[in-house]
Amino acid sequence: MDLLIESTKRFEKDLKKLSQDERAITVKATNDCAAHFPNQTSSVYRRLRRIRLQSGLNGYDSSLYTLKVSQKLRVILSVDEDPIFGQFVLTLFRVVQRDELDAAYQSVAGVGCVTLR
Repeated sequence: MDLLIESTKRFEKDLKKLSQDERAITVKATNDCAAHFPNQTSSVYRRLRRIRLQSGLNGYDSSLYTLKVSQKLRVILSVDEDPIFGQFVLTLFRVVQRDELDAAYQSVAGVGCVTLR
């Protein structure tokens, strides 16, 4: 399977607000994560934390995850497998300070979330 990486305008805006060092660390962490697709997906999922949505999705799990970039920074992303097109789609939604996770989750998901730090 191939890998398609997409980033939202909000992610790009968040990235521009970071210092040059933080930007470099974020890009490196994201690229390191993406490098394991599609052959080592279990390795990728071990590095990610699933965002648990309080409202539930009628028995479905959320495809939103956080990637720890540093002690203070987290990337909110989704991982979707598209078997029809034979690809994984990694969508980068936000890069935020750890203490901004709850608000960022809610803006991305549009529902209440349980924080996993």
